[in-house]
Amino acid sequence: MDIEIDSIQFKKIMKENGEYLIRLAFYYVKNWSTAEDIVQEVFVTYCQKSDQFENRSSIRTYLAKITVNKCHDYLRSWKNKIYLYSNLLLGQSISNKESPEQLVINKDKNDMLIKEILEMSIKYREVILLYYYQEFTILEISKILNCSENTVKTRLSRAKSILKSKLEGIEWEVILREQH
Repeated sequence: MDIEIDSIQFKKIMKENGEYLIRLAFYYVKNWSTAEDIVQEVFVTYCQKSDQFENRSSIRTYLAKITVNKCHDYLRSWKNKIYLYSNLLLGQSISNKESPEQLVINKDKNDMLIKEILEMSIKYREVILLYYYQEFTILEISKILNCSENTVKTRLSRAKSILKSKLEGIEWEVILREQH
């Protein structure tokens, strides 16, 4: 009976968090199918190590932390470097068209904003995405990224400055808030 309850709970957790985690992973790896693969790995990891979850944070925060770590691992991986290098050799750019979100975003301002965010270095991109898109608090972000709240605040401030300078005349914070 316990196995059935665990299975039901696990399916519920997957249903409630799956899409959210795929979007989070996509913002890191910029490829929808890779993001789906990463989230599968996240759920396998959670299933194997669910006893380590101590309820100090929400299950969503815990799964987001695993997802961010898996994304970092992927971005450092040889497989990713070969993929990027082969695209450069073939003269192809990495396409974001695989995302359903990209199909919905039709306005030029939104496209520019997304493009600029995705081109930011990972340490600035992740705080913008976690704060605005995933709506985590500064404290939750600091736990996910294993850094201090002040580091998160500094990175967020610098990321905002970068966006402000690159997107002069566009109210990018308003656009981010309207998307939710």
